[in-house]
Amino acid sequence: MFSRRRAPTIIFVFISMNINPKYFGKVAVLLGGLSSEREVSLISGANVLRVLKKCGIEAFAIDVGFDLAEQLLKTKPNRVFIALHGAYGEDGIVQGLLEMMRIPYTGSGVAASALAMNKHFSKVIWKSYGLPVLPDIVMKNDMQLGLLNQVLETQTIALPICVKPASGGSTIGVSKVTEISQFEQAFLIASKEDNAVIIEPWIEGREFTVGILGDDVLPVLEIIPKEGFYDYSAKYTNADTTTFVHAKDLPKDIYDDMQNISMRAFSYLGCRHLGRADFLLDKKDQVWLLEMNTIPGLTDHSLVPQMAALEGLDFDTLICKILAFTL
Repeated sequence: MFSRRRAPTIIFVFISMNINPKYFGKVAVLLGGLSSEREVSLISGANVLRVLKKCGIEAFAIDVGFDLAEQLLKTKPNRVFIALHGAYGEDGIVQGLLEMMRIPYTGSGVAASALAMNKHFSKVIWKSYGLPVLPDIVMKNDMQLGLLNQVLETQTIALPICVKPASGGSTIGVSKVTEISQFEQAFLIASKEDNAVIIEPWIEGREFTVGILGDDVLPVLEIIPKEGFYDYSAKYTNADTTTFVHAKDLPKDIYDDMQNISMRAFSYLGCRHLGRADFLLDKKDQVWLLEMNTIPGLTDHSLVPQMAALEGLDFDTLICKILAFTL
């Protein structure tokens, strides 16, 4: 765990790490991209680029498209800071290209990125290790509504249900279904993001999130939307509709459990450098692990920077520490 002393300046961070900023060489910040989370990525990437330049690092931006390999060959970066979210960035595709080109990069590798991106596959792994995950079923576009009726009849999963794309982030494509008549529209919304759609119980309870930075687990934050749930609008468009608080009011055993589960979930998927686990705490105080984000947002409203700040780590220093993992 981090000490709670006052955050050091950026220069002190590099001195304490025995790192000269010039050691990083040319750093490409990958931002934008091709997913539905493009606008968020542009903001995250701009923040990262600003900090790296402030640190004296020769950093430049690449707005990622299908010509990424060509852009990398042209600019010849020594390493890459990935600030992409969603498909073609957080799912292992870009990581695979960088591996082939032997360019060091921030964040998790190919397999871990792909596994974490697929909420069903990550849950299968976590369940095998005994982590608390919700039951779910996966439906493809060509599957019939009758299958859902069969599942509901078995009472494995009962209404209300959560319908969401198997891959993706920022709560895009997520719907709450309280009656069967709503399912078709919810399925259509989710399937626009992924051809596999997850159906799981909708849990009424409190929302929490825990960050991981290297080998350290960050403080637990509670997410308190004023209404509804923490969707895309609450995250990025109307951020004032949600409050984030250090969850120090949680019983110590639950707080510690969330941090422990976060690190285990991170490790079991083979993640590295940076991540953020999301949780629900139901009305019976049962902790449910929802997902692992391998490239959490780095906007003004993002959660990992808020957690780091609780440990005395300012935003600039956080970015420099993430980049230092590539050395």
